[in-house]
Amino acid sequence: MSIMDPHSRLSQFNHRTPKSGPVSSVNRFMDPQPKVTLEKFTKRSSSKPSPANTSSLFTQRPIATNSRVKQDEKYKKDLYLAFVNDALQQKLNGRSEAFDQLVDQFNPKNIAGDGAVPSAQLRLWIVALSHVLSRLERRHSALVEAIVNMPWTTMDTVFVKSYTVFIGMLLSARPEYLSLVLGKIAQDLTYRHPESSSGPLTRRVIYDRLHYLLQHLLSLIPTLPSTLQPLLVRNFPHKRQPQVAQVAYIRNLLRVTEYCPELADRILATIIDRAIQVDVEIQVELEELEEEDPQDHDEIFELDPFDTVVGQEGDDEPESESDGEDGFDDLSDLSSDDGDAEETGNPDIHRDAKHIHDMVNKLDAILKLIFDHFNRLHAAAAAPATATATSPFPSSPATPRFTSPPSALDMPDFPASPAPLSFERGRALRRSQFHTLLSIFDRTIIRTFKSRYTQFLIFWYSSLDPEFSDLFQGMLVEKALLTQDQPAVTRAAAASYIASFVSRAQFVDRDGTRRVMSVLCTFLQSHLDAFDVILQTGQELPSVAHHSVFYAVTQAVFLIFCFRWRDLQEDEGDVDESLGTASSGKKWMPELSIVQRVLTSLLNPLKVCSSNVVMQFARVAQATDFAYCYSILEVNKRSDYNPTPGQRSRATIDGESLNAELNTFFPFDPYRLPKSSPYIQGVYREWSSVAIDEDDDEDDDDDDDGDEEEEDIYDIYSDSLKSAEDNNHGLTRSGHLAIPKPEPLQNLSDADGLGESFGGMSISPAQPKIPVLLVS
Repeated sequence: MSIMDPHSRLSQFNHRTPKSGPVSSVNRFMDPQPKVTLEKFTKRSSSKPSPANTSSLFTQRPIATNSRVKQDEKYKKDLYLAFVNDALQQKLNGRSEAFDQLVDQFNPKNIAGDGAVPSAQLRLWIVALSHVLSRLERRHSALVEAIVNMPWTTMDTVFVKSYTVFIGMLLSARPEYLSLVLGKIAQDLTYRHPESSSGPLTRRVIYDRLHYLLQHLLSLIPTLPSTLQPLLVRNFPHKRQPQVAQVAYIRNLLRVTEYCPELADRILATIIDRAIQVDVEIQVELEELEEEDPQDHDEIFELDPFDTVVGQEGDDEPESESDGEDGFDDLSDLSSDDGDAEETGNPDIHRDAKHIHDMVNKLDAILKLIFDHFNRLHAAAAAPATATATSPFPSSPATPRFTSPPSALDMPDFPASPAPLSFERGRALRRSQFHTLLSIFDRTIIRTFKSRYTQFLIFWYSSLDPEFSDLFQGMLVEKALLTQDQPAVTRAAAASYIASFVSRAQFVDRDGTRRVMSVLCTFLQSHLDAFDVILQTGQELPSVAHHSVFYAVTQAVFLIFCFRWRDLQEDEGDVDESLGTASSGKKWMPELSIVQRVLTSLLNPLKVCSSNVVMQFARVAQATDFAYCYSILEVNKRSDYNPTPGQRSRATIDGESLNAELNTFFPFDPYRLPKSSPYIQGVYREWSSVAIDEDDDEDDDDDDDGDEEEEDIYDIYSDSLKSAEDNNHGLTRSGHLAIPKPEPLQNLSDADGLGESFGGMSISPAQPKIPVLLVS
């Protein structure tokens, strides 16, 4: 038979067969009473030929063209749309079978199971639903919830793009679902195991898709930040959640601030608030924690947790806690080995020590993230030619931000450097960020008296610009000295901050130090003048607590003098740096003359202020020929050992209470967090760099001329002795201490190693040592 014979079995290659398909099915879907179920529908649309018919299929398949593919695609869309319309209508009519089957298509179990719904089929459902958004009423909310809660971030790229467009259309048509969608996004920004994955995806890809969706919605809904902010706060991990959970969520929050500046201030305040919650639990010197087992010192994040493949996280996943009021049990849950703790007879020691180490690691990681964030902004705000030079921690190369969906949704690597800004824009950005941080400090940090490290955020940021340092010092001085309506405890805290800041900040120059010291001394003079008026008029003396700000400012003057006495001299050329002492011809700035009056005042600050600061000030003041304090210290020491009848008064009790407060608050003690410490090392003044050589004092103690020098300095207080017989408990009518001639003192200048106290560790009193057991 000829091949061109119309009756030949090969004649099908000479013409195109008509399109085949369940045409009658469409009519049945449009019927208000459909008879075709979703099972038959999906089976028909996804049916495969049996092996027996394979040969006939190859011989009878019609020719595929672009037009035919488009026709098939349109036919499928019409088919899915017909079913969706019918299911929604039946739900309104009280019949929910078809609607429930539609909802079940988006069930995570069906998507992840063995008989998983193909992503192409899910995409057709999404496309069909995008045409009926106006029909999604309250009774259809179950369908919307199922779509929102489906694991879309782990699907293929084509579906993710369709889903992103659909959610934008949904919220534009139905804004009542905004909280539902944003709540799910905020929840997925935490460190959780996704329900399923269509391929080897990393967490970075999943988070990138979430941020892309959030950016897309932000471009459509300008009012979105007001709804998003409380949801981000609500999903913040509890402070006892593992470090990886804290780091992942904070990194995502900081990324949100890059494309949603309206939330930058509130997000930063939330992160710092959480950092303080962790910080206040670290009430022990880190040097006091004994060394752990070396195997516990491995880096936790040698591999970035964002680069781990979903499903291969191992044990990093935070376990859900169900005990306790906030979902967490007490510290007993933190013990890794109860057996070892029991052998010591005190299981709380082990738990507390491990808890402190956990908190230290978390705080270190959190603060490093914030420092890194500030540093990236600073690098982007700097001039392009100097961005690398001004940044001690250069960021990764800047990746251009996309404005339209890329073909594979390949998001920029995070963290990435923002694009360089103009000089004017960069300076405005830095200033705005600093004022935000200054506001957070005023609202939160300065009111938290057990914070040890969080305040270093503003310490470092102040080093970026002399204007920032001046503004910070001005705020502290105003709060401590000029704002009378502030609580006394807040004013005293501000005085402690200004003292510690000026003493420790290398970027506070000589002129800045002298300005601050001048203001503090002026305040002391005004306070003493007012107190003398009370004495002269015979009014009732106020309690010691009434003078809490005076004592805090006096302690500030002592502390600044110990660190910056070289800058307080009128003529710097008279200082012999090799000996660490000044020549006899030196002059001090005039405002410092009030310190002599303060030392001999009835208020007796040498007894109330921190003993560490007082003893170090006495040592430095003697070495620099500024003042001699040991006679007063001896009087105070004798009064403690030999109290007179009735001396245990309310004033004494108040003084001891105030002394305890002043002893426990030095906000910029040495920074000991290992990962974030490089940010502080370059701008921080250690005591070892300014301490006076101890050998000089030892030589003075062994020299016979030391007694003669002591006699000369003792003449400073001779006026006080004239009225000693009229004093009451050692106080003269003129408001000065009556100081008897001192007996030889042994090793008082050494002050029990105060140089070490100022340097290697902290000038804060040592907390009870907590031994750390080796964790097996």
